[in-house]
Amino acid sequence: MDVGRGRVIWGVWAMRHVLFLFGLVLFVTGASYAQSSTANPLLLAVPFTISSTGDGAAVPVSPSSIAISPSLVPVATSSGDSVAADPFSNVSLSHAPSSAAEPDPQYVQGVFVNYYWQAYFGYTYTHFSAKGGISRNQNGFNLSIVRYFNTWIGIEGEMFATHDSPNNLGSWFLFGGGGPRFRWQARRGIELFAHGLVGYSHLTPQTAFGKQEAFGYELGGGADFPTPWRRLGLRAGADMIGTRYFGDNQFNPKVYGGIFFKF
Repeated sequence: MDVGRGRVIWGVWAMRHVLFLFGLVLFVTGASYAQSSTANPLLLAVPFTISSTGDGAAVPVSPSSIAISPSLVPVATSSGDSVAADPFSNVSLSHAPSSAAEPDPQYVQGVFVNYYWQAYFGYTYTHFSAKGGISRNQNGFNLSIVRYFNTWIGIEGEMFATHDSPNNLGSWFLFGGGGPRFRWQARRGIELFAHGLVGYSHLTPQTAFGKQEAFGYELGGGADFPTPWRRLGLRAGADMIGTRYFGDNQFNPKVYGGIFFKF
């Protein structure tokens, strides 16, 4: 009987100690969790999207990427009270945003390739008049080639021939010369140009008023227009042709238009 009572007393004593140890473990675990929550209040106070760009766009921030400054940990004062620092006064955010979409490709507008050589072929109209009642409207063609040294100045060589048939008699007016040429870039790929050419002119048929050859020159300009084909363009221009036939000076108009090839 005494043996059985002793076993019961021992069992009650052991159960008390086990319950005591279990309660102590629960107490320590709860205290540790509470301390961790107090030391990291920003995990609950800071939203998971924080604006970090100048334009107000929200950047996702993971709670694990928030570094807490030591100043956020409660500080004990001399009176024994603990004062919590401002949770937003010293927060360091380190985040690695997801790979942003690549920006749209940039295009440069209004830039056109300048070629150093241009070869032209087109239609030409001239009106030639001189003393003795000579007045002729002539049609023909002209050829030219230009070599630019840079984007605005070059040298040009030109030849044109125009024809008519007054009184059923064929008549030709020819000119060939060369000189400087200047160009300026305008909008939409249009080039404006001016030139001055000096050379030699020839007039047929022979007349009783004088020689068939004379010094000649051209002053004028025009415009080059782009086409869907990068190396091909359209040209239109007008010049004044100066000559000296039969002891007199002539100033006659010339207009032309055609195509040119850039290379």
